[in-house]
Amino acid sequence: MSQVYAAFKSIGAYAPKNVLTNQDLEKMVDTSNEWIIKRTGIKERRIADKDEVTSDMGAKASELAIKRAQIKKEEIDLILCATVTPDYFNMPSTACIIANKLGIANVQAFDISAACSGFVYALSIAKAFVESGMKKNVLVIGAEKFSSIVDYTDRTTCILFGDGAGAAIISATSDKEEAIIDINASANGAYWDYLITPSPGSVNPASKEAIEQGLQYVKMRGNETFKLAVKTLTQDVKDILEKNSIKANEIDHFIPHQANYRIIKAVGDALGMSEEQVVLTIHKYGNTSAASIPMAINELYESGGLKYKELMLLDTFGGGLTWASALIPFAGKANG
Repeated sequence: MSQVYAAFKSIGAYAPKNVLTNQDLEKMVDTSNEWIIKRTGIKERRIADKDEVTSDMGAKASELAIKRAQIKKEEIDLILCATVTPDYFNMPSTACIIANKLGIANVQAFDISAACSGFVYALSIAKAFVESGMKKNVLVIGAEKFSSIVDYTDRTTCILFGDGAGAAIISATSDKEEAIIDINASANGAYWDYLITPSPGSVNPASKEAIEQGLQYVKMRGNETFKLAVKTLTQDVKDILEKNSIKANEIDHFIPHQANYRIIKAVGDALGMSEEQVVLTIHKYGNTSAASIPMAINELYESGGLKYKELMLLDTFGGGLTWASALIPFAGKANG
């Protein structure tokens, strides 16, 4: 019996049509276009309509990923959704709602919560399910309506985040050259308060007082998070490359989490990555949390820049604190 591997077969994404520019934010809070670009690299971000929810965006990205994988919906046997902005607090899972919107029934579906690292965390779960023989085609989604937890009077956070979704199909293959090479995912809960949405939850249950204090909005210790992100991401990538005897110049596409251009630049420089290797969408979409990496992969794919068996290096860092990296050859058909 031949060895079964997990392959990254397709990518899809969805971005809402509404654009929130830096100039728009200048009218809302005490900030400036120049300051935002200098500090973050962000020029604009997408914001979902009021009646457009996380599962809507996730379903649209999924439809595209399924179509590009050239499989039938009936062939999907596991649905994973990475999100920290689910349709509903605690239940039902957004994965279950997406499954229903896709017309997929009687299939295992669940959410995972690893903030910005969520998509790569979900890829590690998909890889394990496929390589164990338990599943054959896994739909992995990263979807966020981050505007639903952003306080647009808080200039430290409202300039950063946007909405969107990305999705991929991870399928069984016997071709080792198509196989996901490695995924490293880790966490350190000692830094739990660096990125946090304080309410609702068992610590601060939903209440009038919690809402009046704005505890339903994301809070971030920006400077501390920035410093730790650069250090952790750089080391994580060095570790996964060394473990797999791969050099930085052998990477076709370095696709980091799109949180802040200064973090991306610092990590890329520390690793010796060229500008041509680094995929950037931060200027266009801002930080879309778990949707960030699949949206960036999709941008690369739709531009015709992602070819069969080209090697992607994913790298991400988020609330928890969590972080993850992955070495993945693209096993799908090139666009165009």
